[in-house]
Amino acid sequence: MMKTYEETMHWIHELLAFGMKPGLIRMEMMLDELGHPERKRDAIHIAGTNGKGSTLTYLRCMLEEAGYKVGTFTSPYIEQFNERISINGSPIDDDDLVRVANKVRPVVEKVAASQYGTPTEFEVITVIAFEYFANFEKPDLVILETGLGGRFDSTNVIQPILTGITNIGYDHTAILGDTLPEIAIEKSGIMKQGIPMVTGVEQAEALTVVEEQAEKKNVLLYKLGEDYQILQHQSLRDGERFSLRTPNTVYDEVTIGMSGLHQVKNAAMAITMLENLMEHHPYKVTESQMYQGLMKATWPGRFEKVSERPLIILDGAHNQEGVQSLNQTLISHYPNHTKRLIFSAMKDKPIDKMLSVLYDSVDHITFTSFDFPRASSARSLYDHSRFPEKDVIEDYREAIRIERNLMGENDILIITGSLYFISAVREYLKNENCETF
Repeated sequence: MMKTYEETMHWIHELLAFGMKPGLIRMEMMLDELGHPERKRDAIHIAGTNGKGSTLTYLRCMLEEAGYKVGTFTSPYIEQFNERISINGSPIDDDDLVRVANKVRPVVEKVAASQYGTPTEFEVITVIAFEYFANFEKPDLVILETGLGGRFDSTNVIQPILTGITNIGYDHTAILGDTLPEIAIEKSGIMKQGIPMVTGVEQAEALTVVEEQAEKKNVLLYKLGEDYQILQHQSLRDGERFSLRTPNTVYDEVTIGMSGLHQVKNAAMAITMLENLMEHHPYKVTESQMYQGLMKATWPGRFEKVSERPLIILDGAHNQEGVQSLNQTLISHYPNHTKRLIFSAMKDKPIDKMLSVLYDSVDHITFTSFDFPRASSARSLYDHSRFPEKDVIEDYREAIRIERNLMGENDILIITGSLYFISAVREYLKNENCETF
């Protein structure tokens, strides 16, 4: 019996040693032992290379504005582990996490003693989330994002009432495949027979796969640019304004607080998902509540302004598509600023391929590192980049201090890369009393 939060976290994190294991058999065994908590709540399932968290947040905030209690399961966390399992944006509290983990642990140990071996950390966290939502907090609806891929992701044991794929790009290629069609197959694995899906996938070769899978499973598919269309878009000082045509109506002058065209697409997808939810299930959200919810939606570490003077932005651009979105947002929002970058990433990332899109728009890059098992060294990142205006500073805290001191009136500092890196930076800036915190 675990008595403290610290004991519980130690037990969960010990499971990291068991790495990643393909297949859903351990999940199914654990959930069967617990009486299938994953079946007790309406669920929406979202996959995609980028934008899952933001799309989930827009959807959650609109439903919250209408008075619904919404559970969410997300990864990774930015400030604290607990936020992965949340109710209306509030993370599970420490005592509840201990209680649920104690209920789940005997089941984990029973499966560990079987021929299938010890469940992974992510599998156990997913089971804890299902149990918490089913028998402790009991929300009206649960929204889950996949951890990686879709087909064999631990979350893919649910029977959702609606699914979504935000987009498809090159990430985790060693696991999901080297081509967009291969990755699309994995993401499309969350489709369920006859259950509608909304997608923001735009590349023709990936969308073709999604369409083929939808036809096989008799899934009604709503596609960006065809079934829902962004009619116009204007970048604001902090956020975006756009108009949207969906299958049911036209929404004019929709305002969101998160910046970038990619966030417009995420919000448009969330609106279309909500429309479908209301059309086929007993959920009601007024247009006014939709607008209010969208305006309130925030997601830390996604083009997040943490300081105005000097101007500092945090953005978890951890793959090629994320960096492309970051570049577009910098060009549209800060075309005349001198742009300096601090960057850190995992060892398996194609650094030069990722960053090359920024080379024409960024003035200087400092490569750094942080305390994480899979983090690349700053020197390795530096050596793998062709960008001429670059420096290497191994300690990210020192890199931030130096860059702050170098900044002029027209400079912007963008701290970007791995979401785990952004998490560490946010904690550091919070302790340093950075302006936003």
